[in-house]
Order: sequence, then structure tokens, then C-alpha cells
Amino acid sequence: MDVRIEGLSKSFGSNQVLKSLDMTFPERRFVTLLGPSGCGKTTLLRMIAGLERATAGAIYFGGNRVDHLSPGDRNIAMVFQSYALYPTMDVAQNIGYGLKVRGIPKADRAEKVGVVARVLEIGQLLARKPRALSGGQRQRVALGRAMVRKPDIFLMDEPLSNLDAKLRATMRGELKRFHLDLETTSIYVTHDQLEAMTMSDLVAVMDQGVVQQFATPEEVYDRPANLFVAGFIGSPPMNFAEAELGEAAGRPVLRIAGRALPVPPQFDLSGAPSRLTLGIRPQDVRLAAPEAPDAIPGTVWMTELIGSERLIEVEIAPRLRITAEVRSEIRAELNAPAAVAFDMAKLHLFDPGTGRALPRR
Repeated sequence: MDVRIEGLSKSFGSNQVLKSLDMTFPERRFVTLLGPSGCGKTTLLRMIAGLERATAGAIYFGGNRVDHLSPGDRNIAMVFQSYALYPTMDVAQNIGYGLKVRGIPKADRAEKVGVVARVLEIGQLLARKPRALSGGQRQRVALGRAMVRKPDIFLMDEPLSNLDAKLRATMRGELKRFHLDLETTSIYVTHDQLEAMTMSDLVAVMDQGVVQQFATPEEVYDRPANLFVAGFIGSPPMNFAEAELGEAAGRPVLRIAGRALPVPPQFDLSGAPSRLTLGIRPQDVRLAAPEAPDAIPGTVWMTELIGSERLIEVEIAPRLRITAEVRSEIRAELNAPAAVAFDMAKLHLFDPGTGRALPRR
């Protein structure tokens, strides 16, 4: 079933953590709440779970209002960052505990636990206690405890943050598979954009208690709604530079570091301010010959090898540096002359006053 929130707000004393949110989590979709620490994403998840009371607003599951219901009456399952396993119970007892509380007969419990254990590939661990498990195995047990109940809503609060990088990469794919097996609505909280972009059907980018953009991962990356989303999504981060909107030969241009670049035709400039913030991702910047008509000359400030790619940072004006992501075999000497050129079709333009992206035709 879908989850809908209307005018949802939450304050702790004078601190307003969530600010009148309106959004719908579609049925059977994997939706991620993404944002920096303190943006309100975990508070929102806990309110959906019933662990926090709303200051104002309403929460609906499939058209039924649930914000007055206790967590046990919402048919949700939640996986926490800390796993929250019972240390005195073995794996089978941990997975089946929720069924036991609901009065499910022992034989039926054992059957359901066995099915989930096979899906999670932890059948050989059912007799072990949590202390005898690795971090990844504990995470699977926590997932199994949530899956075995067949919840209407599956909630996850940074469940991979305690795992090492290699195991996180493996578990991302497995979590997505578990979501498809469950055929339920999943809401996932993380501050890790890679998790959000690789696992999600939809991403809600949050900052200061407000949803800045709610869209597919592709749209959030390709068409960020504002400066915050543009700077938060993408690795390495997007380059930003102030540019002056002008005209040359009867065509609109952007003046930056002494060069005039044609404004791409996809932008609607009606009502645009005279000064804009230009954004370009390092992947859309290339090194160019200084005499090229679209090149912006500068000096190599820093280089960094990142495996199969190399980041080359070029200072094109005092304290204005542009990072290009190039193939690792391309080298550049520090302080050597260099020039960068932009893929103008991938350019982003923002109103520096409001932070909003310029509209596109």
C-alpha cells in the first residue's frame, strides 16, 4: 500500500525539525530519504513507524489515517542501524520472535523462519547467538526478522552504516532484491548518496526539515531542482562558478573568467537575473587546448588519482577552480598551464538569490 503524509510537522521545543511536508510514497516502490545529518529524515521515518508523534499533520497508509495508531497496530517492520537483536536468543528465535508474540503456532513459525533463512542464505546460522555472527550476518538476521512478518510497509534506518565498504556494496544489491521479493512499500533512510542512487525507485532529498526534490535518481542527478541538490548529489561534487549573463553577436552568453560562452538553447532566460550560478559536473568537463574557442585557460592547481580516473583541478581565476574528471592516463603537472571546456548540453544554471534552477524549455 502507499504511504501519504499531509502537512506533517515536528518540533522539539522551539526547534522545528520537519516543516509541513506533503508527499506520497507509491505502493511497492523503494523510496529513499536522503540528506545530511540533522535534516529530519530519521525523524520522518520514526513518525511513519509511530515511534514519534507529529506536532501537526496526518499520515495515511493506503487511504487509512494511522498517526493515532501505536506502532504495533500499523503492520510495519523496521530495521535499525544497530540491528537490535536479542543477545540471549539464537538466530531462529530472533527471526521468529515477532510471530511468537502474535500467537503463531510453533510449527508455522519454524516453516516461515526457514523460508526467510533460505532467501537470506543464513540457514546454517539458525542455531547461533548474535555474538557469534559477523556484522553482515547480523544485518541479514535483522532483515529476516522484518521480512518474516510480511509487513505492509518496510522501514529501514541506515541499516548498512555499520558495515565495511565491501560488504555495503554487496548488501545494496541484496536489499534491492529483498524489496522485490517482499513486494511491499519500502522507505529507506541514508546520508549515502551512492546507496540512494543505486537502490531507489524514488529519492527525496532533504535539508533543514524540507524536501528539496522528490524524483527518480536520474532526474535528481540530471536536473537538480536547486543549488543544494546539485551540490549534494554527485561524486566528485558539481563545480559552481558565478557567471554574468550578457549578449554577444545578438545571442545570450555567459561571461566567466574573461570568456563568453553561449547560453545553451534549453534554458528559458525570461526573468533571469543578470548574475547566475553556473554548475557543471567534473564528468562533463574536459581538458582543452588553450587556443580552442570554447576553452577557459588556467593553471593546474591539484591532481588526484581515483583508480581508473584522475581528477585535475584547474584554477581559471583567483580562487575559482574547476575540477575535470579524466582518464587516469592523462597527466598534468602542478602549476602547468591548462585549459578546460564544458559540455554545454550538460550545463546547469541557478538563480543565486533563490537557489532554484532556471526553468528549461
